[in-house]
Amino acid sequence: MNQLQSLTQIQSDALWPSPETHLAEMTPDIPVLYLSPARLRGQAGRFLRHFPGQVTYAVKANPHPVVLRNLVAAGITAFDVASPAEMEAVRSASAAAVLHYNNPIRSEAEVAAGVAFGVYSWSIDDARSLAQLANVPRHCEVAVRFALPVAGAAYDFGTKFGASPEEAIDLLRQVAALGFRPALCFHPGTQCEDPSAWIAYMQAAKEIAACANVQLARLNLGGGFAARHYGTPPDLEPVLLALGQANRRLFGAAGPDLLCEPGRAMVSDAFTLAVRIKGMRDGGDVVFLNDGIYGGLMDLRDMGLPHRLRVVSPDGALRQGAVKARQVFGPTCDSLDQLPDGVPLPVECTVGDYLLFEGLGAYSLAMSTRFNGYGLSELVTVQSLVPRISDERSGQGGVSG
Repeated sequence: MNQLQSLTQIQSDALWPSPETHLAEMTPDIPVLYLSPARLRGQAGRFLRHFPGQVTYAVKANPHPVVLRNLVAAGITAFDVASPAEMEAVRSASAAAVLHYNNPIRSEAEVAAGVAFGVYSWSIDDARSLAQLANVPRHCEVAVRFALPVAGAAYDFGTKFGASPEEAIDLLRQVAALGFRPALCFHPGTQCEDPSAWIAYMQAAKEIAACANVQLARLNLGGGFAARHYGTPPDLEPVLLALGQANRRLFGAAGPDLLCEPGRAMVSDAFTLAVRIKGMRDGGDVVFLNDGIYGGLMDLRDMGLPHRLRVVSPDGALRQGAVKARQVFGPTCDSLDQLPDGVPLPVECTVGDYLLFEGLGAYSLAMSTRFNGYGLSELVTVQSLVPRISDERSGQGGVSG
């Protein structure tokens, strides 16, 4: 049984009021991911209302079946998939979903699987990746992926995939000549809060299409939308508005349709991860948790501490008061299993307490391993990720979305 199947089977059907109510009643000794279906659907609604084009979901961020079903219920009809396994996961959630295969490096077997799953949109970034699509129906969309040296992201995706603008001109001509629906796509990077990162790419797309003398059917703006990492939520709506305005300014009324692929920004804020303190040393300056960078906290290694963290006692009471920076390790025997330095924890926290990391819906489950037998194994749905005074410390009836 793989980890995703395990999570699906272990998942609780009870819709608890909050993480604290579940922790107080069940006192789990394993890390637990808490999902708010309402918050997930709400974030999907923000993209659907304000993005001037088609919204797809990048499955890589969190492929859990409950996530995919909730997004389908919220109105997401297209999904960015990077492997046959992700195609199968989406098909299990929706037989009618439109599949966009935007990983340009594929084996012949993966191309055949994409054709069998009915992939509609494919990306390419060199002559070989285009030649591999010989058996793809000509009504499908083929997007030339290009890359620019654009600043503004937490880390840049252009170092791995993407043709140069000069190469993209020739590839776009070939796509059109072969009878595919011609498109361009890019990815500005991760955690972009300034629309200028996308707009620089959009300007380049206009120039590429003009030099190739090809009318673009669609322009895929990729993902990169910022998720809330610190205290202030990113201002998503103005970014989406600016992208629509840039498309009209650059291309005019007859410009290409737009598409975006949020992953992190779609699911991150709908989850909270609870981990438990299993040991302390050196007067509490060194803390050991039951999860770490080989599990649900792996993304912190690259993105840094989120500073959206609260600590509760086993009965669900919030630990308050002064805090101090600690050295925090995960549970495995590897000394690299350490969170970034200076995790701020209340002075009064102790063994058995729970650390609740907010905003860990993206890449926590997707990147978690089972190293040393640790890792994520339970997902619980809650009415709210923030406790309310009126919460009862018992599960409430209901099923996850």
